Amino acid sequence: MLNRRNFLTAAVGVAAAGGLAACAKKDEGASGSSSGGGSKTITLGFSQVGSESGWRTANSQSVKDAAKEAGYTLKFSDAQQKQENQISAIRSYIAQKVDVIAFSPVVVTGWDAVLKEAKAAKIPVVLTDRSVETSDESLYATLVGSDFTDEGRRAAKILEKVLEKAGHKGAVKIAQLEGTTGAAPAIERAKGFKEVMDASHKDDWKIVVSQTGDFTRAGGKQVMAAFLQSNPDINVLFAHNDDMAIGAIQSIEAAGKKPGKDILIVSIDGVKDGFVAMSEGKINAIVECNPLLGPQLMEVVKKVKDGETVERWIKTEESDFMQDQAAAALPDRKY
Repeated sequence: MLNRRNFLTAAVGVAAAGGLAACAKKDEGASGSSSGGGSKTITLGFSQVGSESGWRTANSQSVKDAAKEAGYTLKFSDAQQKQENQISAIRSYIAQKVDVIAFSPVVVTGWDAVLKEAKAAKIPVVLTDRSVETSDESLYATLVGSDFTDEGRRAAKILEKVLEKAGHKGAVKIAQLEGTTGAAPAIERAKGFKEVMDASHKDDWKIVVSQTGDFTRAGGKQVMAAFLQSNPDINVLFAHNDDMAIGAIQSIEAAGKKPGKDILIVSIDGVKDGFVAMSEGKINAIVECNPLLGPQLMEVVKKVKDGETVERWIKTEESDFMQDQAAAALPDRKY
């Protein structure tokens, strides 16, 4: 795994594709207009992971809105969480000779070949949201995204506060709902959480069961139901995103337990539905991961198109929220 300190972190999203693999969705209305002054409009090809969560929906909309505002022509593709669709999309963008390619990788490995093709075509590539493992870091210009390892650490730290507030005594038996297998946020959020757990809670915290819910509500619901059957004494859930936590809540309630009380819940993202669940007392705390990356992404796209050197690290401002903050913060949720 590449060191994320070498990456550019921010808040920005990306978009659109034409002539992609048959199984990839297309957005037909993604063309921007010239920003004036006689300069050539920048054409940006963007391959999105999919539409698996509320976070991803907000991220895609941020990219589309920002591209329109910047006057860029945006080609957007939804990969439906399949790496082969993203590779097909990127090759389509190369064939169309776009100015810049941006994508949020489904998984971290398996990108060298197509990135070398983009480099040979002299088309700069910007990673968004997620990182990749590659033999040559020069194959992409920069990464615009969050520090997922730090988000995992923050989730563990806020769980300490949740346990204290709940007056919990004794063993902490944690169920972990992981994100998509092989995806950077799943790998790094688990890593950061475990760092804090191993350093400060070796004797009292234990992850008793851990499985991917693929970042979806349906996945969270299904996997949590299985967790409760195999480990009915779980008293904490750490979900790698809000959508899985919301799905898990349905299974917890179906099992006759109270989410937020019988099973304390910490998740990551901060989408509006997560805040609604938190205001209802069903999620105890949320670590924010801001999806509104569009504006910063467009700034980076212009710089790399113009051949400018871009910074390798810009961190997004994000917050942590406890249950008692939810009602006040909910009206301000933009996503």
